[in-house]
Amino acid sequence: MALFDTHAHYDDPRFDEDRLSLLSALPEKSDFCPCGVEGVVNQGCDLPSSRASRDLAERFPFVFFAAGVHPEACLTWDEDTEGALRALLAHPKAVAVGEIGLDRHWEGPDCPLDVQKTVFAAQLSLARELKKPVCVHDREAHGECFDLIRAHRDVTGVMHAFSGSPEMARQLVDMGWYIGIGGSLTFKGARVPREVAAAVPADRILLETDCPYLAPVPWRGSRNDSRKAYAVAALLGELRGVSVEEILAVTAANARRFFGL
Repeated sequence: MALFDTHAHYDDPRFDEDRLSLLSALPEKSDFCPCGVEGVVNQGCDLPSSRASRDLAERFPFVFFAAGVHPEACLTWDEDTEGALRALLAHPKAVAVGEIGLDRHWEGPDCPLDVQKTVFAAQLSLARELKKPVCVHDREAHGECFDLIRAHRDVTGVMHAFSGSPEMARQLVDMGWYIGIGGSLTFKGARVPREVAAAVPADRILLETDCPYLAPVPWRGSRNDSRKAYAVAALLGELRGVSVEEILAVTAANARRFFGL
């Protein structure tokens, strides 16, 4: 039994003081993660963070990485970006195109929606060509995201930190997609996320942290890390009427299947 964190950001500056020691300790059992961590996928948000994610994957055998351009970084996309992503995604530990998608919350001059859509579509097409899954960020842009996903029906993906309805989750599952579940499941008033978590088929759930963000209760507001996803797995087990051990085993198997490991 071990935990697989499918969405992390260990290149974030909040890990600068102890990044290597923390990552080295993840496979070990701890007071709040008695199983240890068997796998982590570090997500790129632009070319520099994608390269940093690659470097972490080269250093730690249980770390893999995704390379991509986040919607908030859409204006960094230029004629050289796709070629640089191709080179990163040829790496043997590159398992997905991500973190990509759409974000209406930060829409504005520095994050125009039309550019977001262009960059998202380009990366979905790249994933199709390279036969890689995608890790998608969808914030307040469900309709536009679904339109682009439907236009790339042969691309498989996970909706990271899913915030939609049970019906939307069913639509994604019907298209062969997975649902990412993290710390927000434990937040007070998280009624709809809990309905989703209880309804999604077991073989389509991926456990994630988005660390250093979205730490679950009782650590909400502090720096998150992969070990804290054990609390999410425990609540997920309660909601689904199964043991935490079963949740960890199923979600780890799902992660290995989704990323082709």
